[in-house]
Amino acid sequence: MDDWRAQRERAVRAHAAAEERRRLDEAAEAARLVAWFAAEADRRGLRRTRLTVRPWHGGGRYRSRLTGWYVDRARSRAVDARGSFYLLTVPPSLRARLFGADPQPQPAPLVVGQGGRDGESIPLRALLTRRLDAGNDWP
Repeated sequence: MDDWRAQRERAVRAHAAAEERRRLDEAAEAARLVAWFAAEADRRGLRRTRLTVRPWHGGGRYRSRLTGWYVDRARSRAVDARGSFYLLTVPPSLRARLFGADPQPQPAPLVVGQGGRDGESIPLRALLTRRLDAGNDWP
């Protein structure tokens, strides 16, 4: 019985280690894509814009100090000039309404929207390429 438990524990640890390696590989690939996007957007002369942030619930938008490019039409995801990826949602607060909000960079997912309730997901490369192809005509 002890052999079975030890074997099971080794299998669980090996599976967890493999999952962690996969997650780190995906994060590195997504970071490379986001950095590529920022460099390519600069090369193509895409205008940067002052990014705004939306509260998790409720209306309105908050100012931020970030400048960069929205990468989705909902303006909930963006990339700044340094190649950092942002989710542009924050907890609602009076302070953010008065003074603005500054979200922190997030690791970009390789598939944007995966696991969302609406079922719409798109590979990060396709989302970024679509944004580049739209040029300065992005809505």
